[in-house]
Amino acid sequence: MKKPWYKDGLQFECSRCGHCCTGEPGFVWVNDEEIAAIAAIRGEQPDIVRQLYARPASHGLTLREKTNGDCVFYDRTSGCTIYPVRPRQCRTWPFWESNVQTPEAWQKTKDVCPGCDEGDLISAEEITRRLKVIKL
Repeated sequence: MKKPWYKDGLQFECSRCGHCCTGEPGFVWVNDEEIAAIAAIRGEQPDIVRQLYARPASHGLTLREKTNGDCVFYDRTSGCTIYPVRPRQCRTWPFWESNVQTPEAWQKTKDVCPGCDEGDLISAEEITRRLKVIKL
């Protein structure tokens, strides 16, 4: 099997800047387990969380956005209000197939994410593990 271009790993440390949580609307895919975890941390019932904070979309259930495009759980003062139980899509950022497919894709990701090329070296094996968590 061919080694990925990032065979020596990539550096990443979340700066909690919120760039990946704000701005243009997008999709944060969630499953029932993630809805339950969000409900538990908020002290709400899963059905309420699903109704108030999620919506159906073409590929499943996604978190809603505020009118400005920010994630419904992002606060511009304090950051992610569900950080300990953030969805797998958020936990695996920036190690999505679309972001690490090529060095050029990684450069585009670095342009929007100040945590890329900072902090700990994430091994190619760990990047591959994260890539398998959710396909994006």
